[in-house]
Amino acid sequence: MQTRNKFMDDMSQLMTNAMGVAQGAKDEAENAMKSMMDRWLADRDFVTREEFDAVRGMAQKAREENEALKARIEALENK
Repeated sequence: MQTRNKFMDDMSQLMTNAMGVAQGAKDEAENAMKSMMDRWLADRDFVTREEFDAVRGMAQKAREENEALKARIEALENK
């Protein structure tokens, strides 16, 4: 027959609780760091990826339109 050791049960419970506290501290530290980085980035006026992609698309379209107009002007000048 196996008897339960009270000391080992208490140590097991203590270690389980300690791991829970450590995990909570890790989560709290990650949240604090993310919040600090978000504030820092917001103060720097960086653009988002969506804004960058939108402006890049507009620039590409404008470049293509300029090339088309340049070709049209050259065609009209050659007449």
